[in-house]
Parts: sequence; C-alpha cells; structure tokens
Amino acid sequence: MHSPTFASLLTLAAISRFGVQAQQQKALTPITNFGDNPTKLELSVYVPAKLSPKPAIILALHFCGGTGALYSQTTKYNSLADTKGSFVVLYPTQKKDNNCWDVATTKSLTHNGGGDSNGLANMVQWAIAKYDADPSKIFVTGSSSGCMMSNVLAATYPDLFAAVSCYSGVAAGCLAGSPGSSPQSADPKCANGQNVKTGPQWAAQVRAMYPGYNGTYPRFQTWHGEADNFVNYPNLAEQLKEWSAVLGVTFTKNNTNTPQSGYTQLVYGDGTKLVGYSAKGVGHTVPAHEDADLKWFGI
Repeated sequence: MHSPTFASLLTLAAISRFGVQAQQQKALTPITNFGDNPTKLELSVYVPAKLSPKPAIILALHFCGGTGALYSQTTKYNSLADTKGSFVVLYPTQKKDNNCWDVATTKSLTHNGGGDSNGLANMVQWAIAKYDADPSKIFVTGSSSGCMMSNVLAATYPDLFAAVSCYSGVAAGCLAGSPGSSPQSADPKCANGQNVKTGPQWAAQVRAMYPGYNGTYPRFQTWHGEADNFVNYPNLAEQLKEWSAVLGVTFTKNNTNTPQSGYTQLVYGDGTKLVGYSAKGVGHTVPAHEDADLKWFGI
C-alpha cells in the first residue's frame, strides 16, 4: 500500500522517467462494458499493434493512490507487449478507499462473492473471449495493494490464473475483517507484519475463499524489500508460508545475488511452483522486474 504522499512522489517519478515512453506508445483503450461489475471498477487495455494468435493475458494491478494508467506508465509491460506481440495487458482502476483494492471484505475474499475480485475476474473472462486468448496463459501481477489483490485472486480464482508475480504485498486473507484496505482504513497489524500464522492456517484460509474447489493453484512468485517499513518485510515470510502449504512444496535453497546484486532468490521445491525474492536495502516497493515476470509466466 502507498500513502498519498508516497503515491504523489511516485507520480512525479513516473512523469520524469516514463513520460517520453508513454507519449511514444499508443494509448490505452478504455472498456466500458466487460460484464458484471459489482464494485464499479474501471478498465483500460493495451493491445500491441501486431498481436499473435491465442495471446496471453496479463492483469496488472496498481498500488494504493494509483490508477491503471499510471501503472502502465511506471512499468514496461506495454513496451514488452509491443516487442513480443504475444500478450494483452489489462489495467484496471479502483477509485474507492484511496484507490486501494478491497482485500478485506468477505465479498472480495470469496469466489463470485460480488467484490473487487469478482469484477477483476470478469474483466479477464471478457478479455479471453474478446482477444481469443489462450485460457492456459492468464497471469496477474501488481505492486503493494496490487500484490495484495494478486494474492487474493490466486485464492479466489485459482482456476482462472496460471501464475502470479507480484511486489511488496501480503498473504491472501491477511486483512480479512479489517475496516478497510488502505493505509487510512486498514487494521495496521497486517501491514506491520504482525499477522503471523502457520502454513496450514494460511492454507485453510485460502481454501475457504473458494469452497468446494479441489483443483490446482497458480504458480507463485513474490518480491519484497528487506527495508520495507510500510508493508513490513515479515509479510514475505507469511506469503511464502501460505503458498508453500497450498502448493505442497517446501523450502529448498537460497540463490544469492539473483537476479541481481543484493537480491536473494528463495526456492521452494524445484523452483517451478514457488519462489520468493528478498531485496537487501530496498524499501517500498520493489521495482517491477518485468523481464523476470515474463520468464516466470513463460511468455
């Protein structure tokens, strides 16, 4: 999650760093009707000029205080889509609760429950039909609040998403029952890293979000900064406990200075289902590593 001040600073940085790139890329396309939209989310789409048959879909989720348009400018997914031509990017926007995704209410923490997660899943289903996408290549990424929702979507719609790669978030269900999901409204215990559970406890919470589901869950990759004092660093361990229990893998090894100096890759099992990245000296949030995301997604 980002405070308004942090979001404002990020906006200025985005204009400085990505302004020219944003002007050179073709504009996002707003979508006014993508099906049932219980929480009145907005959606814009980026489609490369030359799109391969049966493309992948990436759902890219902004941070608190952000928008889909801003997230498209502060990441490289659009330029990579142009280069590869193999995927479409969906950029939703949430305008309630300081533009934070709802990761707290029962509606959003339940499959087809009528919350934000339901609307986001409907966007993806619309995109699969619209672009004749490959339903086995549906992915989600996001930063801060967007990573929190990425965790929730992996729990509430595991049959829709093949893989997740997200930055500086919390475990699915960490904010369950909180008064809100923003820095102003949320129970601070979660962001402070004080909501500590065992892997089986987290896994039970995940499975309760989609009652009766017995299928597989998405491959999961999560990144966190060791110097994060906003969504505190212990939340990385809670995510890894949660998804290692759900995916049935245990910690195997650390790979230091991977994918760059100061980053440690935490490998679970054979590394195909779950990995974490611990970034030394990095605060909130870990910068998007888009090439690593696409490698994890296999596109």
